[in-house]
Amino acid sequence: MIDYANILNNGVEISSSGTTGPAKKVFRTPDNLKACIDVAIEAQQLVRSSKVLTVTRMTHAGGLLTQTLPAYSIGAKFKVQQFNAFTFLKDFKDCTHTFLAPAQMTALMNTKGFEDCDLTGKRILGGSDPVSWEMIEAFVSKGAIVQPNWGMSEIGPITINIEFDSMDKVQHVKQKAPDGYTIMGDTFYCDWKIVKHELYIKGPTSIYDDWHATGDLVSLDMGRRMYYLGRKENI
Repeated sequence: MIDYANILNNGVEISSSGTTGPAKKVFRTPDNLKACIDVAIEAQQLVRSSKVLTVTRMTHAGGLLTQTLPAYSIGAKFKVQQFNAFTFLKDFKDCTHTFLAPAQMTALMNTKGFEDCDLTGKRILGGSDPVSWEMIEAFVSKGAIVQPNWGMSEIGPITINIEFDSMDKVQHVKQKAPDGYTIMGDTFYCDWKIVKHELYIKGPTSIYDDWHATGDLVSLDMGRRMYYLGRKENI
């Protein structure tokens, strides 16, 4: 059983996924956790009556910090269980918030139950890997509020995102997106700058005191929306 109070009081070590480099351990201080929780609550409109379903690993930022610890901190209900694509929609029926990685989104889209499911008003934060337009369209078309999010084990994890609550907005933003890029967001919970196409970040949710070079190559459109191209070392 996880001692959430102890985590809030003493900090916690989380594991990076290795998406942005070699997998490593990252320590979050109590002050850093508070900053992350404040952002998570604001960005996702988490309230005491919210009901969170966590189906990602609690040793990682996505499982612990995006919704679970924030829900605990405000007294909202939450449940943590292993992801099962065939039971997820039933498990999620009475919940308001969840976080899904793209592989989980794809698995759900391929189930029989997804075709006729109703996700009206439910908020789905997506991340860990780039969230495709196909995934966004699939879940928004079922009534969900889809929030693709960019973050790292070292910052956030809720750092840059955008909220899609209608197919009209999805299509409008999709038309503006540069070819080959995926959406990151138009709402920024950090200071940021772009140096030779590479994203640098700084802020209270970061474990670094100064600017941090993320290694991610990005682009902005005329609407100040940010898009992700890929890792610097892979381009």
